[in-house]
Amino acid sequence: MSTEKLSFEDFQPGRRFALGPKLVTTEEIIEFASEFDPQPMHLDEAAGRVSILGGLAASGWHTSSMFMRMMADSYVLHSLCEGAPGVDLMEWRKPVLAGDTLSGHSTVLEARPMRSRPGMGIVKFRHEVENQRGELVCVSENSVMFGMRARPADIGINPETSA
Repeated sequence: MSTEKLSFEDFQPGRRFALGPKLVTTEEIIEFASEFDPQPMHLDEAAGRVSILGGLAASGWHTSSMFMRMMADSYVLHSLCEGAPGVDLMEWRKPVLAGDTLSGHSTVLEARPMRSRPGMGIVKFRHEVENQRGELVCVSENSVMFGMRARPADIGINPETSA
């Protein structure tokens, strides 16, 4: 297996990256909610059952965090990722319940070199995460910055003086 990291050039429109699977446990839902979103439906099974969520449910922020980990494991940690300028869309479509298994994919929508940062490009993704029943639980779109294989400094170009 190659140890070369994915660079901007590897993120062509249409390319898909698999996410997951990720089993969601009761313990992690309660642990996350206890620290970051201590609402009853995220802390107690009975409260979750009587809520519109129908059971002990992960906070939307927890869902987003699990999705981020699946992205990191799939391609971010194996790339020249330089971070993201923000999130354009984040929708939590269905509750993520204790015992669900999440999986999905990230699809490259567009990619372009950055004028403001020579040697880097920006890639826009659409992400879809489903539960084990094939129900869409989370949709997100965002752009991510990636280093290029041949950065200007690597090929003897000084970005400060080149036109």
